[in-house]
Amino acid sequence: MFEEKFDFYSPSNISLKDLDDNLKNSLTVMGRLDEMTLKHCENVANLCTRICEFMRCNNQFTIHCMIAGYIHDLGKMFIPKEILTKNGPLTDEEFEIMKTHTTLGYEYCMNDINLKPYSDGPWYHHESLNGTGYPRGLKKNDIPYSAQIIRVADEYDALVTKRHYTTHVNISETLKMLIKDAQPPKELVALDHLKQNERVGKINPKPLKALFHVVIDDVLYEISCVMNYVYYLESQIKRLEQIEKYNKKRENAKKPTDKDYYLSGMTMLLQSGETLDNYEQILSEYRDALALRKQRVNDLKKEIKIIKKLKV
Repeated sequence: MFEEKFDFYSPSNISLKDLDDNLKNSLTVMGRLDEMTLKHCENVANLCTRICEFMRCNNQFTIHCMIAGYIHDLGKMFIPKEILTKNGPLTDEEFEIMKTHTTLGYEYCMNDINLKPYSDGPWYHHESLNGTGYPRGLKKNDIPYSAQIIRVADEYDALVTKRHYTTHVNISETLKMLIKDAQPPKELVALDHLKQNERVGKINPKPLKALFHVVIDDVLYEISCVMNYVYYLESQIKRLEQIEKYNKKRENAKKPTDKDYYLSGMTMLLQSGETLDNYEQILSEYRDALALRKQRVNDLKKEIKIIKKLKV
């Protein structure tokens, strides 16, 4: 059966093939990270690229952000596994150890001539514009613009993918009102959380605004994928309904030749795996699937409206 497929990060998948060979060799160290962290780093790199594209940054800066974003959590390969993969909130002591991944990643980059130019990713990505971040509590212009972009991409993906050490995120009253009693999609919770951080001066509103565009693009992309499947389901339902009509005519026909005619038509319309005994069940399943996909499209359209209401 045909199925809709989509990957939220597919429009700008990270590609290392065009990078300098020495840099590519240095980047192989990322393979030492656990699977979840590595996937997160890839996601952040892609989000950084797309944020830069919406902000119309030049290619050189965009590539820098992509690479710096890709290695931003490099220091986590030095964090004890029991802390990195802990299922639940970290203790204060564990969080202090977790925070050292910024310094550890920076030190590793500084000892590798190829990664040194991108050390801003590991070193600054948890700094906040209002000075409440770590490891050094820097403010505003003391934080490289690249790291301000990485901070937005990192925080969004960490919330959406529910990292092991992510604590509960409170949903604002605005979002609660918009979605009422419905379970909020995690993308909306993440965007709302980032918006609150922007309001208190932690993150830069410009890359955050670009992120909103990225997420809306992703939702539109998913809608297009689901709609392709909707069109497929509608075509299959139409075909099976024709078989259903022929079957009714065959049952009502009195002449054997007429019965054979309609039976032949039914047989010609059957596809692989379908029989005269199971086509009704398949038709019912297609109808159920169509109803679910149409509801999904409606939900996605509502998400876009909510995102626009939350917009920076």
